[in-house]
Amino acid sequence: MTLENKNIVLGVCGGIAAYKSCDIIRELVKLKANVECILTRGGSEFITPLTLQTLSKNKVHKDIFELPNKYEISHISLAKKADIIVIVPATADIIARLACGRADDLLACTVLASKADILVCPAMNTNMFNHKATQSNIETLKSYGYRFVMPEKGELACGDYGDGKLASVEVIVRELLW
Repeated sequence: MTLENKNIVLGVCGGIAAYKSCDIIRELVKLKANVECILTRGGSEFITPLTLQTLSKNKVHKDIFELPNKYEISHISLAKKADIIVIVPATADIIARLACGRADDLLACTVLASKADILVCPAMNTNMFNHKATQSNIETLKSYGYRFVMPEKGELACGDYGDGKLASVEVIVRELLW
């Protein structure tokens, strides 16, 4: 599959691996995809909207209640526009909220309103990733048809070693080309 002229909505959540979303955007733009970013409140603690906007060459969407330049309901217009939605990094929180169907921020509302393919790329502490609740939520999302690029085993930002390290940019982009 080619990504040329595909509309990719990239959700960036609040984890240290948020910085890797920049490299993913760069690769997708090189492949001539149109990338629009949704930056969660937690994600904006790790990376700025200006960085994502500069790399994607598109406005960064942050707030479900933000007034647009023209009349549109942002989560609906993004949901309809998306050929694929990818969440990098996907935190335990967004995975849990999506598994429960909670629509309490722009990213969750967009995912729930979309018929696009959803690719979830978890990254978190090993204990959080391996927790029964997180694993159950992942299985729930898989049953909904969401695809996953599972985290790798490695050294984490907290100093622990184990599952939870975001998959490499190359692996994530390759999965998007599927």
